[in-house]
Amino acid sequence: MTDFSKLGAAVIGTGFIGTVHTQALRRLGVQVKGVLGSSPERGAARAAEIGVAHAYATLEELLADDGVDVVHVTSPNHAHYGQVKAILQAGKHVICEKPLAMTSAESAEMVEIARTSGKVAAVCYNIRFYPLNQQAHGMVQAGELGDIRFVTGHYHQDWLAKPTDWNWRLVAEEGGALRSVGDIGTHWVDLTSFVTGLKAEAVMAELATFIPEREKPVGPVETFSSAAGATETAQITTDDAAMIVIRYAGGARGVMSTSQINMGRKNSLQWDVAGAKASAAWDSETPDHLFIGHRDRANETLMRDFTLMNDTGVAAATLPPGHVEGFADSFFNFFRAVYADVDAGERQENSTWATFDDGHYEMRFCDAVVLSARENRWVRLDEIGG
Repeated sequence: MTDFSKLGAAVIGTGFIGTVHTQALRRLGVQVKGVLGSSPERGAARAAEIGVAHAYATLEELLADDGVDVVHVTSPNHAHYGQVKAILQAGKHVICEKPLAMTSAESAEMVEIARTSGKVAAVCYNIRFYPLNQQAHGMVQAGELGDIRFVTGHYHQDWLAKPTDWNWRLVAEEGGALRSVGDIGTHWVDLTSFVTGLKAEAVMAELATFIPEREKPVGPVETFSSAAGATETAQITTDDAAMIVIRYAGGARGVMSTSQINMGRKNSLQWDVAGAKASAAWDSETPDHLFIGHRDRANETLMRDFTLMNDTGVAAATLPPGHVEGFADSFFNFFRAVYADVDAGERQENSTWATFDDGHYEMRFCDAVVLSARENRWVRLDEIGG
């Protein structure tokens, strides 16, 4: 058993997701040595609000803290590249929020730096760590679904559905050229790749910006919060929604959509995997149920119950059956797996968390989507450098 209390962490970013990281680390028993905000003043104020004893004034101060073993990067996307390079070069392990970088050229370099550093380098695709997604991964690995034929689904939200909704992710210079695809679509791409073991070979994509002008608040706005006060009109070029057709290596096909403007869809990630023997499906808004479909006998709904699950699913489960494991629990389960490998000194053979190689694949997928939408054609991922 890992003694998590002997490990120290620092969190870069003090907004919504940075706070989620901090809370999960505390639950795990990891020592949260401090946080780094977007400014020393904001960092100090947020540290006091969430009960963290120290706020670093600079990244250099954070990296000089010998008590920090792992640095969590939850800053805006444009900052990931430089911060992660500095963290690994300082000899610390890193957990970086998705998407890994702004482009596949950046992520390719980050993969090499991580490889030569010898440090644990994980991308925060926490949705893998809902136990029934681990269960489904184990089922596919065991051949229970047969050869995978068709992968469908979506990731839909509504938090940017109004012209008055604002977040830094709307700005291409901060979040990247893709928004709905880069911010939430990469979760779907990573999760379905993890469950099925398949990687996209080519994509055909269409992007849509339904709200080309928005009211940008003069002051800062935290993710999923409402803005108030003075605003200014801003032009938007990033995608509100996307439709993507996928060809997988080996012949399987896929169809996915992403949206941040679907009213009433708060956080709906759904995948449906059709195999030659059986199918499986999962919905993030009912995360403790896994649909298993059959042709010649009754369909099943597997509730998360470690007495009925395979070893991969059981390893990610924390709470007893009937006690729903949700969003915050997925971070706890994810961090528990990564920090066990930090304690071991390297990624273990049976580890299931997303690596920088996985994060780089998602960036190549995103770059292929951008090119496909721009040129209105199928784009192979091997056209993308790196």
